[in-house]
Amino acid sequence: MRWMGDRESGNVEDRRGMGGGIAAGGGLLGLVVLVISLLTGHDPGPMQPGPDSGNAPGAHSATSSAREEEEKKFVSVVLADTEDVWHELFRQRFGKNYPEPKLVLFSGTSQSGCGFASAATGPFYCPNDQRVYIDLQFFDELQNRFQAAGDFAQAYVVAHEIGHHVQKLMGILDQVHAKERQLSEEQANQLSVRTELQADFLAGVWAHHAQKMKNILEPGDLEEALRAASAVGDDRLQKQARGYVVPDSFTHGTSEQRARWFRLGFDTGDMSKMTELFNRSYDSL
Repeated sequence: MRWMGDRESGNVEDRRGMGGGIAAGGGLLGLVVLVISLLTGHDPGPMQPGPDSGNAPGAHSATSSAREEEEKKFVSVVLADTEDVWHELFRQRFGKNYPEPKLVLFSGTSQSGCGFASAATGPFYCPNDQRVYIDLQFFDELQNRFQAAGDFAQAYVVAHEIGHHVQKLMGILDQVHAKERQLSEEQANQLSVRTELQADFLAGVWAHHAQKMKNILEPGDLEEALRAASAVGDDRLQKQARGYVVPDSFTHGTSEQRARWFRLGFDTGDMSKMTELFNRSYDSL
């Protein structure tokens, strides 16, 4: 991905090294939490601090490595690219400005408007404070645990969470959350899948227009994003965590669905196709 020297967003809030009360979960527990909350626009749930958590394994040093500083710069550039694209699309489609979200970098844990943010939950968007929360160590997880390396794979992660912000601005998240309370667990999960696939689609829409505006893609970048989308499918994550899959409990979509809807957004760049996800029968997603 071509990004070096590009504009960095001023909406990055760096809380690394500040501590947040609890440490990231590890092992099977951490993976289970990750499966539940990975790349979600939903409230990850309040998490209470445990004893001596500030010294728990996995806590970050206040001093960032050179690699982390480069990752911070990269995330700032990707966030700026999303701002540029969504400003233009909001002007074209709605005739108004795009309210920019904040992106919070934290290490271990941090407080969010949706409760404690934890590295174990993965990146997420909190609609209550309109912030994206990311522990940069997740990018190591993406590469090492999920075999989805590459800078454009990381850009997909950021773009997916910004997709949830777009959903919030359009009133979609509020409608979804209100409707979920009226549904059975299985029905609510199906609605969640539609919402997450729509955020994948919006990430693809961003990539389409960022490429047209700035020519950011290098050979292999699209494949990196598709691998990342596929790597965080419910079926693959559940298989890794449990050894088997439970389709009725899916909340984000299968690996095939996530990659396919990102690709549709990338190929078309057409926001009007967003509604297809909510108009289709669940079996045809």
